[in-house]
Amino acid sequence: MVGEAGGLARAAVVGTGLIGGSILLRLRDAGLGVAGWDPDPAVRGQLRERGVAVAGTVEEAVAGRDVVFVCGPLPTLPTTLARVAAATDDRCVLTDVGSVKAEVATAATAQGLGHRFVPGHPMAGADRAGLGAAGPELLDGAAWVLCPGPTGLTAFRRLAALLVDVFHARVVPMSAPEHDAAAALASHVPHVLAGALAGTVQRSALRDAVLALAAGSFSDGTRVAGGPPERTANMLLGNRDRVLAELAGVGDFLTELTAALRAGDAEALAGRLAEGRAARAALRGRDLGTHRREFPADADHAGELAYLRELGAAGGHLTGCRVTAGAVGYTAHLPATPPLG
Repeated sequence: MVGEAGGLARAAVVGTGLIGGSILLRLRDAGLGVAGWDPDPAVRGQLRERGVAVAGTVEEAVAGRDVVFVCGPLPTLPTTLARVAAATDDRCVLTDVGSVKAEVATAATAQGLGHRFVPGHPMAGADRAGLGAAGPELLDGAAWVLCPGPTGLTAFRRLAALLVDVFHARVVPMSAPEHDAAAALASHVPHVLAGALAGTVQRSALRDAVLALAAGSFSDGTRVAGGPPERTANMLLGNRDRVLAELAGVGDFLTELTAALRAGDAEALAGRLAEGRAARAALRGRDLGTHRREFPADADHAGELAYLRELGAAGGHLTGCRVTAGAVGYTAHLPATPPLG
């Protein structure tokens, strides 16, 4: 069965909005035994209509499961995680899908769950929210951050294998602080900029004329502004210090662009725009090299943990994780050339 490489054949998803619902539907379609639960009775009814097993309580949903995906609004994750942990045995792997990792990772450690909780963040989404926007294909091939800890490598291996097998995920191993730093620029600041652009248009006396002319540049640049404002606010507040730091950098770059434009300096203006174009080109066409690494499964994990975190911080990802005959083997992909900077 798909997912048995990680030994995680029975799953549960707690919180079935856009991401949680998509995870649940994909697990079901892959043939895993999966149950779902959502705090909204109407959503639970929608799940039943889609042929998904739905429990009446969180505890019923997670009992006897091999892995539980904890989803829902960021502020609720530590409390929900504690509730799920109390209703599962010590071999059950726990993960979440929150867009900020440091707070929930700290909470899990404080709860004594570091050996079986693996903070996670699938890098995918949509401009709509809720189960109605969920689909089993949403996360196919997505970059999926996992944050292995010093006592949780066994859980990390099992979860990574499941994500690769079921979602064809590109597993990006990072520490929680590194994730939050990278996600600030990759995801959180773009939400601020999209909201700022769309909000400025909303306030403009020429709003309808602007929207009539809007094409791909406006649509692409404001796509994430279509998400629920409360969800975006939770994300930004959860990573406030990093977002503010990166917004300062964006402000500096905007100042350079503004100065070149005000001065009529075409060369300086084109130079700054060329920097942006280079990043965009790298996004679409990074050259990746493939390598394989193996570590003893039961020995000191410090070297394995360091390798995984360095891989993710360098822009790499995993597409394979297998434990056989006392060893763990990884198939990894790393940018062939170091990033500019």
